[in-house]
Amino acid sequence: MRLLLIEDDDRVAGPLMEGLSRFGFTVEHARTGADGLAAAETEMVLLDLGLPDMDGIDVCRTLRLRSQVPIIMISARSDEVDRVLGLELGADDYLSKPFGVRELVARIRAVFRRAGTAAAEPVPARAASGGGRPDPAGRTQHIGPLAIDRRGRQVHLHRTSVALAPKEFDLLAYLADDPGAVRTRQQILDAVWEPNYFGPTKTLDVHVAALRRKLGDPAWIDNIRGVGFRLARPADTAAATQVEPHVRGDNR
Repeated sequence: MRLLLIEDDDRVAGPLMEGLSRFGFTVEHARTGADGLAAAETEMVLLDLGLPDMDGIDVCRTLRLRSQVPIIMISARSDEVDRVLGLELGADDYLSKPFGVRELVARIRAVFRRAGTAAAEPVPARAASGGGRPDPAGRTQHIGPLAIDRRGRQVHLHRTSVALAPKEFDLLAYLADDPGAVRTRQQILDAVWEPNYFGPTKTLDVHVAALRRKLGDPAWIDNIRGVGFRLARPADTAAATQVEPHVRGDNR
C-alpha cells in the first residue's frame, strides 16, 4: 500500500516513514506542496498544512479537483476552523499533532474501510413509492431528478453532473439509503465518518450546507430540529409543509 507524505519537517517525516514501513506501508515523501502535487498518484495522501511554499489547504483543494484519492490532514493546527475547512474541501480525516504512529495507522485503515464500503455498497431495492429505484444493473439509484451512481461515485441532477467531495458523496449516499427516513446526527457521524466520532460537530453542518448548495435547493436535505436530517425531494418537503403545517409550526 503506497502513501504520499507531504511534510516539510524531516524530524517529523523520518520517524513517521520508519514507523509506517513497519506496518507494511510504502511511503513517498514530498517536502513542499508543489512537489506533492507533482508526485505520482498513490493510494492515500498524508498532508501537513504548514508547508513552506503554500498552505496545505490549497494543496488539498487542488488534489480534490483532479482526484478522489483519500486525504488525511496532519497538522499542529488545532483550530476548529482549519479542521472544518479541510473536511469541507474534501479531506477524509484530520489528525492533530502530536500523535502516535499506531493512531495514524488506525485512521488510515478506517478511511480505507469507509472508502471501500462506500464504493461496494449495494443499492437496496425499494418500492416505487419509496422514492428510490436502482437500475437493472443495480448501479444507479433515482430519486426524482437526482441520480446516484454508487459504483462510479457520480451524482447527476436533471442529467447534469454534480461535483461532490468524497464526504459529501458519502453523506448523500447514506441519506439516500432510505429516502424520507430521519437519521440522527450521531447515526450520520458514525456511518459517514467513523464510529464514536469525536471530531468537531460543526463538520456535519458544514457538509450538509455544502451539499444543499451543490444540489441547488436546501429542501433536498430536510433538517428535523433536535433530531437530525433526512433526504427528501423538494416537492415532497413542500407537500408535507402544506399537509401538516401544525407539525412544522411546533418545531420552530
